[in-house]
Amino acid sequence: MTQKHIKIVRTIKITIEYDGTCYCGWQIQPNGLSVQQVVEDALNKLLGETVRVRSSGRTDAGVHATGMVASFQTTKQNFPLRAIVDGSNHFLPPDIVILTASEVSPGFKAIGDAVAKHYRYSILNSAVRSPLRRFTSWYVREPLDLDAMREAAACFPGRHDFAAFRASNCSAKTTIRRIDSVDIIRNNDMIFIDVIGEGFLKNMVRVISGTLVDIGKGRFRPDHLQWLLLNPDRQQAGVTAPACGLCLLKVYYQENMTDEIF
Repeated sequence: MTQKHIKIVRTIKITIEYDGTCYCGWQIQPNGLSVQQVVEDALNKLLGETVRVRSSGRTDAGVHATGMVASFQTTKQNFPLRAIVDGSNHFLPPDIVILTASEVSPGFKAIGDAVAKHYRYSILNSAVRSPLRRFTSWYVREPLDLDAMREAAACFPGRHDFAAFRASNCSAKTTIRRIDSVDIIRNNDMIFIDVIGEGFLKNMVRVISGTLVDIGKGRFRPDHLQWLLLNPDRQQAGVTAPACGLCLLKVYYQENMTDEIF
């Protein structure tokens, strides 16, 4: 009587940094090259088996990340975590890199277990544009009133209806989201809008940023944001800021849920 060989499956959590300029977004698409596809191809070459990478969310075309969290399963028992990081990076292009890898419990879900995400929107606010920063920031020449922008941003923390701050083709079942903080920081000619929350609608951070810039230009009063949260009308909100200025900095999980190894 033969005994069936039972394969032991490992769940690996990885953190990925990428420049999204040349990609159609994170998720695999039929009409372009995605970050997910490139990462999966690299892992397939390294491990010699087909793996599917499950991410903590999606980023749109042109959006960047320094802390995208994802996970995959593999039957390979002889691959140290260090080899997964270094080996994958050998097959990845210069604009994508795996920063860390750790082994987690089989039930780990990169998106379902996340408790918050930190996005940063970068604005170059100067009289002269910068060729070197054109793919990582939104160039806004007009002076911006940061005090008005900060007064408006103070309305965001809490749980609200963000229907006025999403793309027209957003398919989310509910538009209620929790925002933990929105901070606006100036560093010389750069303005950073840092948004932390439990989850986001499609284009939500970009519409928030565009509306705050419109307030900084004087198009809206600061209290218009409070009005939008009570009267969720996308037509009354600001522009959708360009994708190039948006970056996913970090995904937060419960303490001690996972320990980064490399």
